[in-house]
Amino acid sequence: MHDAQTIGDGWLRQAAAAYAGTVREESSAGLLADMAQLDGPGFRAAELQPRIRGFYERTSDWRLEVWAQWSPFFQPGGALVSRFFGRRVQQLALPVRPLDVAHGMDSRVVAIVGPDGRQRAAGWLRKLRSTGEYVYSGCYSARLLPGSRQPSVHVAFPLEAGNVQVFLRPAVTRDGALRLTSPAGEFGENGAYVVVEHGGGIHAARVPVHEAFRVYADSEGTLRTDHVLRPWSATALRLHYKLLPAAT
Repeated sequence: MHDAQTIGDGWLRQAAAAYAGTVREESSAGLLADMAQLDGPGFRAAELQPRIRGFYERTSDWRLEVWAQWSPFFQPGGALVSRFFGRRVQQLALPVRPLDVAHGMDSRVVAIVGPDGRQRAAGWLRKLRSTGEYVYSGCYSARLLPGSRQPSVHVAFPLEAGNVQVFLRPAVTRDGALRLTSPAGEFGENGAYVVVEHGGGIHAARVPVHEAFRVYADSEGTLRTDHVLRPWSATALRLHYKLLPAAT
């Protein structure tokens, strides 16, 4: 969580303090120190295409080109949320028009390390290259949900006195691509949650928002990601990312 209305990257040191650790910025930082943290009955990092694994373990070495397409039914609501909430607090400001992301996104990864120097989580900060405004600011780690033997990718988007948390189930396809999904299910399973601190207590609710990511290499060997956002079963937003080594 954060203690101010504007999120940006202000939550990083507060998050590090929760681990009794520090924030460390370095080259070749990754969202996960090792994809093998996700190994379990339904996933083996060794089966991933090496470049896909490399993206998650050395995310700072990559740059993002992005395309966005909203469903006509959901676009007006997305525009209102982005304009009156996302841009104001610098968090979850989803791009609404294709030209909003025409110049791509700047990507910054910051490691959150414990007192032993080991990475416990990572902050992934993404800004629109054209305006410098934050689009997403999330804390990434591997988590094991209660009653599960398969670790999940856990993403927390800090807000003032609360957050949005998403637990994504990992899987490897036959061609070595990565799939991450937050399906429908019961409370405590993979999915999306809203957490709020209020009245001296912390309250959590599961929300009917589902996401699916597919990270793969195309026929020319370029890494790409398809991201679909669905409230209930309706498709609201599709995002497509082209992932390029930063040196290019």
